[in-house]
Amino acid sequence: MTESELPDAELDVMTCLWQADALTARDVREQLQRVRPMAHASVCTLLKRLEDKGLVSRRKAATGKAFLYAATVAPTKTQRRLVRDLVDRVFAGSGVALMASLLQARRPTAAEIEELQALLEDLKRTGNQTGRNK
Repeated sequence: MTESELPDAELDVMTCLWQADALTARDVREQLQRVRPMAHASVCTLLKRLEDKGLVSRRKAATGKAFLYAATVAPTKTQRRLVRDLVDRVFAGSGVALMASLLQARRPTAAEIEELQALLEDLKRTGNQTGRNK
């Protein structure tokens, strides 16, 4: 199993780790509290599973008895799979419908519009060679 095929609870833990350099199990539990409240032991179990899968590394913290956990993989594959699934299931395979909905739900800033424009220009220039790879 790769990081792009994780169960939801493990994916939530990985998301916390992707947003930080390294976290203790307590830090992860506190970050998850908003979206997925769980006991400290449950967080430790999830971290151990992810470590066993090679997706998380563990090292002793500088002080105390805690361990620091860090993601060993980038979130790219997971993000791509989730977006692909969303496009297929919710938008009937239409990336344009997804983008329209996204841009209507949260208006981009001027800087984001410039960044999006640059991405579109790059796609036009290079063709859609990688845009449909799964």
